[in-house]
Amino acid sequence: MRRSSTAAVAASSEQTGPDGVREPAGEVHAWHPGQNQTVCGLALSRTRLRRFPHVPFDYTATDQLTAADPVGWICPRCVAATTGRRRDAKRPWVRHSPRP
Repeated sequence: MRRSSTAAVAASSEQTGPDGVREPAGEVHAWHPGQNQTVCGLALSRTRLRRFPHVPFDYTATDQLTAADPVGWICPRCVAATTGRRRDAKRPWVRHSPRP
């Protein structure tokens, strides 16, 4: 089986979208297809999380959830593990006032 480097979604429940495709709902975690645990370390079988390999985990720490969203909670540890540090590539870090 081929492993993917992009994270997919594992969720506590599901709903059917208007086009008839399963969509995640409830508690959402990042999951790498081919593994039996989430990025934050939860076992999929013990926590009864459903796998959604067709849905990429593209949540960020600044996402706002409302009552109308089917997703109720996004795991902050999975968000931190998948986003990493993003520095501005145009402006590298430079010390402006170096010590003597």
